Amino acid sequence: MNPLTCFTLSTTDHIAHLVLNRPEAMNTMHPMFWRELDAVLTQINKAGDARVLLISSTGKHFSAGMALETFGGAIRMDDQSPEGRAAMFDLLAGMQATFTKLESLRIPVIAAIQGGCIGGAVDMVTACCLRYATADAFFCIQEINIGMVADVGTLQRLPKLVPLAVVKELAYTGRRLPAQKALAYGLVNEVFESAEAMLAGALLCAREIASKPPVAIWGTKQAVHYARDHSVDDALKQMGWLQGAIWSNQHVRESVTAMKEKRAGDFPALSPLQHFNEIGL
Repeated sequence: MNPLTCFTLSTTDHIAHLVLNRPEAMNTMHPMFWRELDAVLTQINKAGDARVLLISSTGKHFSAGMALETFGGAIRMDDQSPEGRAAMFDLLAGMQATFTKLESLRIPVIAAIQGGCIGGAVDMVTACCLRYATADAFFCIQEINIGMVADVGTLQRLPKLVPLAVVKELAYTGRRLPAQKALAYGLVNEVFESAEAMLAGALLCAREIASKPPVAIWGTKQAVHYARDHSVDDALKQMGWLQGAIWSNQHVRESVTAMKEKRAGDFPALSPLQHFNEIGL
């Protein structure tokens, strides 16, 4: 993977930490942001060594959302022909697919949010599993304020996280949702007084996740997402197939023994993924 310009990435004790690092531009999402994020997520998912991904940011704001050059210059939005409008569909599908990788990643994803989480940043964090925020954080569906509909996941994922009337109010007005209200609605898991305390809290959670058997965490994420989108009866059937596929007596014994001995468990990593052309097909 090429050197990153929009992010820094490190992995310590099975925790991958991805940091948005363009505070001078309020960590806006320009074309290079999308290319790098997609490549990073693909690599993390393929490698299998990380057990949790933590996404944090730098500067005053987590992210001010989409950069203006995404809509013009490097990428032109042509609304004057059916061909141009069809190209918009493909452009959006690519960006949607990148954020969907956060949701479909084999490991949990934690977002640590300070300051503004605006526009495309809301699309991004709603695709994560957990969200921690600073007391000064706020969320804004900015798209309506610039004459467009939010189109990269917010309107599809936010209704599964908070009451529908809240989504409609935010989406119709472009108002800011403060961190404490976001906590009350269930959008964020915890609010901290400072960015340092928030990051420490997020890392603590990440370490707890990383201490569990990775395949059991994988199965749990699969089951929770399936249950969110299906009936209880269908989800219970899926759970039976899932448990039968990944059950490990060895993992259960090691987990119980480690708990009794007050030590970290010893578990294998998820298997690296291979593309079909890497296995001779």
